[in-house]
Amino acid sequence: MQHNVALVDDHHLMRNGLVTTVNGLGNYRVTLEAGNGKELIDQLQDLAHNAPDMPTIAIVDLNMPVMDGFATMSWLRAHAPEVLPLALTFDATDDAMVRAVHAGARGFVLKSARPGVLKTALDSLALTGYYYTEELVDAKVRGVEWKNREEREHERILAKISPREREFLLLVCDEEEFTYEQIAEHMNVHRRTVDNYRIALFEKFDIKSKTGLVLFALRWGLLKGER
Repeated sequence: MQHNVALVDDHHLMRNGLVTTVNGLGNYRVTLEAGNGKELIDQLQDLAHNAPDMPTIAIVDLNMPVMDGFATMSWLRAHAPEVLPLALTFDATDDAMVRAVHAGARGFVLKSARPGVLKTALDSLALTGYYYTEELVDAKVRGVEWKNREEREHERILAKISPREREFLLLVCDEEEFTYEQIAEHMNVHRRTVDNYRIALFEKFDIKSKTGLVLFALRWGLLKGER
């Protein structure tokens, strides 16, 4: 099955190289190019909803003039949720990645990544709707088998998280982007207690960073009680 891809990047040479790379991956075809978010929106609005060139995936550079990647992904989440954004960046800092998740990013790829990494990201996005570097999805799992596995894993994860760890996780993922000190104040506990919650979650689920916590919570529908 072929998947249409939009490329949103203000660097023409980078975008041209990505077009060649994506079109060479086999199941993907670049049908739309834009230099910033506004150009993407203008082109999407010119397409009919069921147009053959309508993209289902958008590779979005985070740093662009006029309308950056964060604003672009927020617009896609609100107005074109069927287009799944994959954030593209030179420097995946924790702050940038957390902001991108809140904006609607379904995964991240470094601009220095090899074509094989990009293909893995696109395959995972097409199959599951997400791509995570800390827990890559098994691309061989399909249909009901995948759904059943997801449900079992979701139940297992919920059983391993205590109510206070869940409260901590929700505060970590809050759009206010609380520091750990502020989280301790909200929970009315000592900062060391907050560190214990963080370390416990890191060890239980092999998470290595604050960004990993946010991605983990989003991946398993823990932010607002979804699923």
